[in-house]
Amino acid sequence: MQVSELISPERIACGIDAHSKKRALEKLSELIAGDEAQLSSHEVFNSLLARERLGATGLGYGVAIPHGRLGDNPRTQAAFIKLAHGVDFGAADNQPVDLLFALLVPKESTDEHLEILAALAKLFNEEQFREELRAATSREQIYEVLDRWSKKSG
Repeated sequence: MQVSELISPERIACGIDAHSKKRALEKLSELIAGDEAQLSSHEVFNSLLARERLGATGLGYGVAIPHGRLGDNPRTQAAFIKLAHGVDFGAADNQPVDLLFALLVPKESTDEHLEILAALAKLFNEEQFREELRAATSREQIYEVLDRWSKKSG
């Protein structure tokens, strides 16, 4: 599965003014739950926060991949935000995070979950990919970058 298949422009936000990890996770939760009747942003937020408490999901280079599992979630879903200013996400390099790709998977999707996380980590390890995301100024441009790079690496 390509990363771009998990996300739509409606689940992307650009220039978000979140001044904390918690607020960034809240925004991601709202985007994921937005058009899913069986999901509440509160449940999604609790899942992402519970995983974050186990260990920070900041990768380095200003990137974090918060992720969680939810039993009522019928399929893997994702959201992406580009923050106006980086926030502390506990990354190993101590750099503030401004690019966040959140993933919510069904409770039983262990293998798929790990494969998607590995694909995301590989993508975000590419400096040119991160630069293109940071240069994008709209959700459509961000989606185009995600889609193009996802197909190139897929």
